[in-house]
Amino acid sequence: MGQTLTEKILDDHLVEGDLQPGEEIGIEIDQTLSQDTTGTMVWLQFEALEMDEVQTELAAQYCDHQTYQFDFKNTDDHRFLRSAAGTYGAYFSRPGNGICHNVHKENFAAPGKTLLGSDSHTPTPGGLGQLAIGAGGIDIAVAMGGGAYYVEMPEVVNVRLEGELPEWATAKDVILELLRRLSVKGGVGKVLEYTGPGVESLSVPERTTITNMGTELGATSSIFPTDDRTEDWLARFDREDEFVDLQADADAEYADEIVVDLSDLEPLIAEPSMPDNVVPVREVAGQEVEQVMVGSCTNGAYEDVLPAAKMLEGREVSKHTEMIVAPGSKQASEMLAREGWTAEMMAAGVNFSEATCGACIGIGHVPASDSVSLRTFNRNFEGRSGIEDDSVYLCSPEVATASAIAGEIVDPRDLSDDLGDLEAPGFEMGTSYSGGYGAGDTDIITPEESIDDDLIKGPNISSVPVKDPLGADVRGETLLKMQDNITTDHIIPATSDILKFRSNIERLSEFTLSRIDDTFAERAKAADSGVLVAGENYGQGSSREHAAMCPMFLGVESVLAQSFARIHKANLFNFGILPLNIDEETYARIEQGDDVEVVDDVAAAVADGQEEFTVRVNDDWEATATLDASERERRTLAAGGKLSLTKQRHSEGSGAAPADD
Repeated sequence: MGQTLTEKILDDHLVEGDLQPGEEIGIEIDQTLSQDTTGTMVWLQFEALEMDEVQTELAAQYCDHQTYQFDFKNTDDHRFLRSAAGTYGAYFSRPGNGICHNVHKENFAAPGKTLLGSDSHTPTPGGLGQLAIGAGGIDIAVAMGGGAYYVEMPEVVNVRLEGELPEWATAKDVILELLRRLSVKGGVGKVLEYTGPGVESLSVPERTTITNMGTELGATSSIFPTDDRTEDWLARFDREDEFVDLQADADAEYADEIVVDLSDLEPLIAEPSMPDNVVPVREVAGQEVEQVMVGSCTNGAYEDVLPAAKMLEGREVSKHTEMIVAPGSKQASEMLAREGWTAEMMAAGVNFSEATCGACIGIGHVPASDSVSLRTFNRNFEGRSGIEDDSVYLCSPEVATASAIAGEIVDPRDLSDDLGDLEAPGFEMGTSYSGGYGAGDTDIITPEESIDDDLIKGPNISSVPVKDPLGADVRGETLLKMQDNITTDHIIPATSDILKFRSNIERLSEFTLSRIDDTFAERAKAADSGVLVAGENYGQGSSREHAAMCPMFLGVESVLAQSFARIHKANLFNFGILPLNIDEETYARIEQGDDVEVVDDVAAAVADGQEEFTVRVNDDWEATATLDASERERRTLAAGGKLSLTKQRHSEGSGAAPADD
């Protein structure tokens, strides 16, 4: 039996386990990336490993989330990250150079390589045949130290693309269609592998739009095969020597198949406040729009912004609509500027943002109250834009620009009919020339160019908290009961007033779950220990490990949920929090304030491989909860987390780098 493309890359990097769905495997990591809101902890944890330098082929550190540097805390973080990259041998991308996924794609992503990143949208370069996975920061630190990355072998699903996109339909509509069909939980435990004749009609930038938003499906990763388009794209960056021809075997077997006929697609839009709340644009047309944003890591490439520029040529943005372009990288900004498109858009009434994650996480361009914001971003979770009762829609650059011109949500096909002279811009690659593709190199400091050889820590950069080993007793008050689809934005918000404390866990923990209950942190401290209860898909969204680290710091011993998002569950293990699955009936019966006790000797039960645990509530009734964990995850949990386990191994003389055997 042949292999899928995913299986081929995994097999080539396999260090432990078998490629059987559901089995835990360990893989060698070629490249790592981290960004500024997760990177500080990555490097503090790497420092704790007592390694001299990174062991991966390549490690890259980006500064893309808090580039505006509102106070010294942000700037100190960036200085620390630059010093860490210089000290340990990583590439450093300076603030303003662009979003990690876009800059990494332009400079380092390579077919057939593995990439582990401390950001949930790390799978973006799957569009050029790289197997890329998002993970928690401690996993990145371990990978940089030469340790394997462990993950449950995903099912590989064949997404077969047929036909070609018609006018006004885009790659964004491909992934929105999949979200409409599968929901934000439809990709959990899966890699989406794109095949079929429709693939060759899509360029690398279009493919990376799709793989970027595969994260919203909950997928472990998404990947495309390589072909002439991949080779051409790499050649534009003078990296054609990195091209590898990668295809699934003709007789490869997949866990499932999804067929998407590209020719049947039409402009789609995700309504508030979830990426899978997708409908045709025409169903919501007519709603007044006050803000339109084109850009982000999803649709911020030169090729994504160019259609908007073409549509605005000789036209103006509606007087009651504000339109902002947020390029994904400085390279995209420079190309647009050199070709005159920046001036054209400015003349039409468009404002330009620095190349940053910014508005996507609620930093800058926060929508007005009771207004509609139309964005080409990847997430529209409630409150993520920086205002709690937001109304954010997700769509393609073409839909966004048409709506900016009209001042209301409109299908661009209908606007084209109304205006008469508005033609579909289509897709167009940029011209390779000096200052075009490959621009922005000056903002990347290579390991050889490093200007720091020691860590520089400002007063806001604290130490990494380490949890004690798991004890026999896990008990405490139900500090908070939550619903389905609680995101990491709910657990630790990413707004500017909070983000600056990502290097200071004691201070950051004060904001834990504040978007749900602003008394939570104070109550958790007073309780000394406790548990959290949640519904389905707890911890979806960002890979931020702070969403596990801060509850651990506040004394949360266990999370009881109906199901967990993949990365967050791994982070709970990594920080010594017991993740137990409960059924719907148990969830319904437990109330906030109830006393919960895991009756078993937890430490012994975890070590012995016990799967079922008895949970006693208020000394009144009992229920069964389950622990779905590998032997390695159980060892990590028993030690109090991955860092505790690593320190333990180091003290026992087993070497500085964690073997994770």
